[in-house]
Amino acid sequence: MKGSPTATKSSASWFQLRMLAPLIAVAAVAVGLPLFYTLYLSVTDFTLTQRGVAQFVGADNYLGSLANPSLWGAIGNTAVYVLIAVSLETALGLLIALALQRQRWARDITRAMLLAPMFITPIAVGLTFRFLLNDQLGAIPYLLDQVSVNYDFLGSGKALLTLAIIDVWQWTPFMVLLLLAGLESIPKQPQEAAKVDGASAFYIFRRITLPLLVPVLSVAIMLRSLDALKVFEYVYATTRGGPGTQTETIQYFTYQTGIQFFRLGEASSMAFILLAIVLPLIIILFRRLDRRAER
Repeated sequence: MKGSPTATKSSASWFQLRMLAPLIAVAAVAVGLPLFYTLYLSVTDFTLTQRGVAQFVGADNYLGSLANPSLWGAIGNTAVYVLIAVSLETALGLLIALALQRQRWARDITRAMLLAPMFITPIAVGLTFRFLLNDQLGAIPYLLDQVSVNYDFLGSGKALLTLAIIDVWQWTPFMVLLLLAGLESIPKQPQEAAKVDGASAFYIFRRITLPLLVPVLSVAIMLRSLDALKVFEYVYATTRGGPGTQTETIQYFTYQTGIQFFRLGEASSMAFILLAIVLPLIIILFRRLDRRAER
């Protein structure tokens, strides 16, 4: 019946769909086509050096990748890198955000300076630190040597930590930005009531501020973790996966397999294996956030 609530709701839904149609079309072309083409490559023996048509091999690439210990070593390196980098960025970002929230002078200048590293391309950051940390020509090892400290930043057992520190230098401002926005959106009434009751600053932070900040904190950690999983530029610019394979991350290992060794079909299967590992974790996190929001 014309004018009924059901007809009005249907009309509104159709209008919303039409408004979203251009965005859906762009997403389908920009994301969908490369994704499906990569999926196609992952079930073929396609290599960059062959001239003929690629042969369908089914799940052979996936089974071969899953049985490759080097892939699992790269995944392990990536997991350690993400754990170190994101943990430090979260802790430092929260401390800096709390300090900036209380700042009363030169706030805009301070925040602009803190955000500056985010606007430098990662490959430029990697090359800069490659020269700064070089054990023969680097400025930082030279300064440490003047105070009798000998530390090989890119040596065995230390290179992965060094890459994580580089990530911390560039992307802690991202965590600061999100956490500061979260802190400033928290209502002041519960904190003021706790102060009136004589609660200490640490008690207010632990029992009021931090619980209210958890949704923003969870989203910030998730976004930063997903971005850190894609680490490639730092590895390419500094260590090239060395010493040995100690800094060989999943993205760099996939690059080596597909571009350096020309096995693009196998590399595509590795990309989907990583997607299969990460996607369930994202879904679980979003469901937990939804449940928390419903409470």
